[in-house]
Amino acid sequence: MGESRNCPVCHADFKNAKLFIEKNIDSAKLSGFSFASRKEPEYMCHRLVQCPNCGLVYADQPPGEDELAHAYHVADYDSSEEANDAAASYIRAIRPTFGALARRQSALEIGTGTGIFLECLSREGFTNLVGIEPSSAAIAAAPEYRRAWIREGMFDEKDFDPESFDLICCFMTMEHVRDPGIIAHSALRLLRPGGAFVTVTHDYRSPINRLLGKRSPIIDIEHMQLFSKRSARHLFESAGYADVTVKAFVNTYSLRYWMRLAPLPRGIKLAISSLMASIGLDNVKLGVNVGNIVTTGFKRA
Repeated sequence: MGESRNCPVCHADFKNAKLFIEKNIDSAKLSGFSFASRKEPEYMCHRLVQCPNCGLVYADQPPGEDELAHAYHVADYDSSEEANDAAASYIRAIRPTFGALARRQSALEIGTGTGIFLECLSREGFTNLVGIEPSSAAIAAAPEYRRAWIREGMFDEKDFDPESFDLICCFMTMEHVRDPGIIAHSALRLLRPGGAFVTVTHDYRSPINRLLGKRSPIIDIEHMQLFSKRSARHLFESAGYADVTVKAFVNTYSLRYWMRLAPLPRGIKLAISSLMASIGLDNVKLGVNVGNIVTTGFKRA
C-alpha cells in the first residue's frame, strides 16, 4: 500500500477528506475474477475518502501502479455477452457526439476489452481504430479480426503521436486508474482540434447507488475512485476541455446479468436465475438507469 495521496482530480489535501467507507478486503475471497469486468459483486474495497472540494470519492492509499498493472494483466475474462450489450448502450449514449466532431476518422479506446466497441465505431465510419487493453484473457477472447486493433498493456501517451485522434473513449476505466487526471490531460494532447474525449463512469451520488450504499456493485476492490456528475465535470474542465456535458443514460442488459448484480443472497439469486431460465426470461433485455454517467469534452478548434 502506498503513501496517502491527495485528491487525484482537484489535488485537495487528503488530510481534509472525510471517510466514505472503511477498507474491506478479505484476501481469501480474491480470485482471478476480482479484477475482471462485469463480475458478480464481492463488495470489497480499499479505504475510500470523499474530497470536500470536488466531491470525488477516492482510495487515499491505493496500490502501486505496477501492482495494478499485474492484477489486470492476469485477470480472467468471461463477459463477452455483457460487453456486447455495454458497447451497444455506449454507442446509443454517445452517438450525438459524432455529429459534432470536426472529423470522423481516427479513434482510440482505453480499456477496450475484446474490442467490441471499436467494431461499433467502424460501423459509424471510423477507419483508423486502436484499443489499449491490459488483460491477456480479454484479448484472447476477441475474434482474430479485432485483435489487429488491440495493443496489450497499460495506456501510455508516449506510444502515440500528438493530435492523432478524433475521438478517445474510456468506458468504466477511469475508476480503475491511479491518476484519472493524467488520462484526461493525455487525451487532450492526443486529440486533434475539434476532437472529443468521452468517458463512462459510475455516479456514486445517483439515487440507486445512494439507496444501496455498501451493497452497491460500485463498492469494488478495483475502484481507485468513484465519480459524481460534479467531480466528472471538474476533471474535464480543469484539464482544459470545452463544451463539457455530463448526463445519465440507460444501460441495457439481459435479466440474467441484472440478477448477477442484484444485492441478494447467492442462494436466492441462483434460485431466481434458474426459474427465469426455465421459463425463457433469462435472455430478455431490460434497459435501466443504474447510475452511470457519460461525460464528453471537446478540444478547442
